[in-house]
Amino acid sequence: MRKKQSTNYVNEQFLFQVCELNSAIAMINGRWKSQIVYSISQGNNRFHLIQQELPNISETVLARQLKELETHAILIKKEIPNTVPVGIEYVLTNKGLDLVPILESLCDWGKLYADGKRISAHSIS
Repeated sequence: MRKKQSTNYVNEQFLFQVCELNSAIAMINGRWKSQIVYSISQGNNRFHLIQQELPNISETVLARQLKELETHAILIKKEIPNTVPVGIEYVLTNKGLDLVPILESLCDWGKLYADGKRISAHSIS
């Protein structure tokens, strides 16, 4: 968390006011958040299932990223009835479900242009 008097905080707030894209990117910013959202959309809705799908993420980081996604109302945590101990599943909200095709489009865009792939002058319009 940045200090409210810091230049970085002031600049961030300015950018959020200028364009909603900056706010949207801030919500999903993080190494694992997009993968977590996509994993949940594919049915991996329990902590251990997400961790199996993303084996390189630590429990601490996964828990923090899930909490941040919950704070931004991209997902909710639901108790699974009649489980001992109480089971938890993660469910995408409408906001989270609307995000999935956007992430898929960004993935497609990345397949074309990421990692130093050349962009020809003809492909720029």
